Amino acid sequence: MKRRYWVYLFLFLLTVVNYVDRVALSIASTQISKEFLLSPVKLGYLFSSFLWLFAVALIPMGLLVDRFGTKRLNAWGIGFWSLATALTAFTGGFISLLITRLLMGLGESTTYPAGGRVIREWAPAAERGIATSIFQAGSLLGPAVGAIGLGYVVTAYGWRAGFLVAASLGFIWLAAWLIWFKQPEDANWLSESERTYIVAARNTVGTSNSLEPKRLGLAGLVRSRTIWAIAFTQGCAVYATYLFLTWMPNYLQAEKGMSITRSGLFTAVPYAGAAILGVLIGTCSDRYLRGKDIAGGSRRAVVAVCLLMSALILLVPGANELWLVILLLTLSLTGCTAAVASNLSLINDMLPSKKDSGTAIAMISVGGNGFGLMAPIATGYVVSMTHSYQAGFVITGILALTAVAGTLLLTRRPITATQPAGDVCTTRNA
Repeated sequence: MKRRYWVYLFLFLLTVVNYVDRVALSIASTQISKEFLLSPVKLGYLFSSFLWLFAVALIPMGLLVDRFGTKRLNAWGIGFWSLATALTAFTGGFISLLITRLLMGLGESTTYPAGGRVIREWAPAAERGIATSIFQAGSLLGPAVGAIGLGYVVTAYGWRAGFLVAASLGFIWLAAWLIWFKQPEDANWLSESERTYIVAARNTVGTSNSLEPKRLGLAGLVRSRTIWAIAFTQGCAVYATYLFLTWMPNYLQAEKGMSITRSGLFTAVPYAGAAILGVLIGTCSDRYLRGKDIAGGSRRAVVAVCLLMSALILLVPGANELWLVILLLTLSLTGCTAAVASNLSLINDMLPSKKDSGTAIAMISVGGNGFGLMAPIATGYVVSMTHSYQAGFVITGILALTAVAGTLLLTRRPITATQPAGDVCTTRNA
């Protein structure tokens, strides 16, 4: 077995825990809204609130990752957000719930900058699609596990118990991370041949004789139009993921008349299906890209196809059969989450130096979550005004189609500080 896959498993479980904690409020929302008399608009703000500090902290966390390393930042992040999740169980109303969600978001802001840099440090360039897909698959299995497991806990023991169970998973992961994770150069459980291969092949240039390119730094990255274009397409994809994450259980309960337990099961189906299909897409994308110009951004075609799949949510308002609704939701969820994963790989493909990886991923995550934090709020207003979720699905589909054009037209230049029009080889030859 390739032992670097244990690191991919670590990242997978990190996002599993991350998204179990995120979906906990959605699963418990019916009980919480009844206990605290929360309107759909207030519930929408609560669903969105963990993204407020999350989005603000992303770039600072990316800079900290690039300065202090992935082991420290992942450890601090999951410890902090797990504590915030546990404290949610002791809240007494809207304001205290809001505070704990804000704190949870602050802790979770380490996940993607640190996880993305771990992939740049551990994954050979030709394997980056499957590595990122495994990482992203945790964001799908997490809600599936949360929907079923926390659905049962909330039904049997109340919503406060659900948050305590979710928090305990984070502390277990933290202990394992501190014990076993190291850089490939230092991991004594890694064979010498595999260590040599990882270090030689993790840069897109892909040879052991290649020098590490000079880092661009935050100022250089900010001047890259390609970074901002990827951030825009990431935003459209993340908008869809947060619509699913925050409102799907409530949609199934309100419009399909399901109980908390049954809605948890039917929420889990799209997430489980999307987790499997997402890894398959990552594997196929690596095969598709063999022999192609990875550093030149060939992966943008994969991103565009995934976004087209996400736009299938436009068909949900016209679907009457439950099986068809679940199928369309599964395919759309697969598309948006696979697009997110492919964008993370695209950044690492086009980035000259791994030393900029945490910051660059934080930048596109700011774009992603800037859109994402609007999804729960906008949908809350739509539901409040129309008493239906249909317009929310249409908005999401239109954004996905817009992102297809964005990724095909606006991500064609290499990531450099100035990106002169004629300099198309700078990154490839760095």
